[in-house]
Amino acid sequence: APDLIVHTDRGSTYVSGKYKKVLEDANAIASMSRTGNCYDNSVVESFFSTLEFELRQNCQFETLRQAQRVVGDYIENYYNANRMHSTLDYNSPIEYEQIRATAAE
Repeated sequence: APDLIVHTDRGSTYVSGKYKKVLEDANAIASMSRTGNCYDNSVVESFFSTLEFELRQNCQFETLRQAQRVVGDYIENYYNANRMHSTLDYNSPIEYEQIRATAAE
């Protein structure tokens, strides 16, 4: 998709000219953690770990379209709407944003 953001660590594969060219040709945006800062990726790594653990146990995808539908449904209807997160005071992301918006009023 245009403006796709690809977040990686600073491994040699991801800083190579060839890899950067692939992203450029795909109109993708490279995003990397800062040098020496392993915490930049921690949130996204936690998300993907959770996604893999919670979906792989119950899903085997027959097609890419099926995988996209299931992952999209998981993110929108479970992860963002219902799954509690310790870093958000045990609220779902949607609840947390609602609380923040209310507090800002």
